[in-house]
Amino acid sequence: MANKKKYNYEGKLQKIPSQKILININHLEKGEYELNIIHKNKVLKKTNFKKK
Repeated sequence: MANKKKYNYEGKLQKIPSQKILININHLEKGEYELNIIHKNKVLKKTNFKKK
């Protein structure tokens, strides 16, 4: 039986910054949405958007 070569594959991924929030809207249903950003029970930012 022939000896098989073993290969080691290595890859590097970029680290996602901990201060960044990503929202993937691909899985949302079509319609209107309201996004509220809240800190210590206070609304910092309120925005609306539509997914068509």
